[in-house]
Amino acid sequence: MIQPSIPVRHDMWDQSLQQLDEAAGLIKLDPDVHAVLKHPKRTLEVSVPVKMDDGHVEVFQGYRVQHNQFRGPCKGGIRFHHEVSMSEVKALAMLMTWKCALMNIPFGGAKGGIVVDPSKLSTGELERLTRRFTSEISIIIGADKDIPAPDMGTNPQTMAWMMDTYSTIAGHSVPQIVTGKPITIGGSQGRNEATGRGCSYIAAAVVKAMGQADSALQPLKGMTVVVQGAGNVGSHAAKCMQALGAKIVGISDVKGGVYNTEGIDVERLFATLPPKTFVQDWCPGVKVPNDEFDILVPAALGGVITEENAGRIKAKIIVEGANGPTSPEADEILERNGVTVVPDILANAGGVTVSYFEWVQGLQWYFWELEEINKKLERVMTSAFDTLWSLSKRENVSLRKAAMMIAVGRVAEAGNSLGLFP
Repeated sequence: MIQPSIPVRHDMWDQSLQQLDEAAGLIKLDPDVHAVLKHPKRTLEVSVPVKMDDGHVEVFQGYRVQHNQFRGPCKGGIRFHHEVSMSEVKALAMLMTWKCALMNIPFGGAKGGIVVDPSKLSTGELERLTRRFTSEISIIIGADKDIPAPDMGTNPQTMAWMMDTYSTIAGHSVPQIVTGKPITIGGSQGRNEATGRGCSYIAAAVVKAMGQADSALQPLKGMTVVVQGAGNVGSHAAKCMQALGAKIVGISDVKGGVYNTEGIDVERLFATLPPKTFVQDWCPGVKVPNDEFDILVPAALGGVITEENAGRIKAKIIVEGANGPTSPEADEILERNGVTVVPDILANAGGVTVSYFEWVQGLQWYFWELEEINKKLERVMTSAFDTLWSLSKRENVSLRKAAMMIAVGRVAEAGNSLGLFP
């Protein structure tokens, strides 16, 4: 089992450009379109002064990047993390462009963040930070321009503060300005668990495509799974995969992990895990990092699967719940070792897909039931996977390369249709 909290050892922006260049070569992308896609449409860096609880003013650094709007308004999360940088935010914005295109959702990519450790701030400080940041980036966001969502270190409450701040500036309620907000103010059923649920749908689709599914109702029956990350994505991925028949044998968080060949009841684990308690302290099990298992779900920070540890991974399938968890060098090692890697722009696209549903519901002021949302999510995710799997086999390329070929091709097609102004 890969260990948590491995520092990022590659520059995400350089990696993103490398993936774009590779896809451009595979689809023979027009050099002019390629040149445009290599650059974000708009970047904004802001200072965020906040009055702290003790009365002094702390100034935080914030970013919002809009990569591309060929296919529609920009969409992307806001993360609060002490390692946020402009380079990272640019890379994640580009990643969102490809993710939305691959899912055939009419959005372009954006991302934002603040350099802060949210665990060190009080609730009042977090609210003042969020509201001031929202006011600073309000000049470029909007319900038909750029729609933020939660990401690492943020949550529905953060989105509620952002919505209220933006609505106050606008002078009327604008629930469509953010997604991932509480249901009581226009949020969508199923949004909170959507990314993890999407991972489970994709894992099931891979197993079916590989001819290893034993049951239609429980396509992951007999599969052993290790989840790296016990936050929103990892916890919901584990629970949903268990519901589809998988045996969760390993799970980790920022402090460490546990492994139990008999399986871990993740529903019970997360239902009883006390606040600020770590998995290793609460869940019975032993560390067994070298056992073989079927599926690995890296669902925490980026850059955890590297050239140094890729060769030790014993999984047959990797479903990337996190953004950018695998370095290019690690990708090559995994491919040589016969590991099937489902790329992040598909595997964790459940969140942006249900965010799209939430945005549409907000525009209509008409809301859907959870069952309908989950059915729509499964249909969109499996349709995207089927297209990806087919191209991968036809062109004899990895799933990541096939995903980029589809996504970049769709964005380029939209750009060609629009033309260049002036």
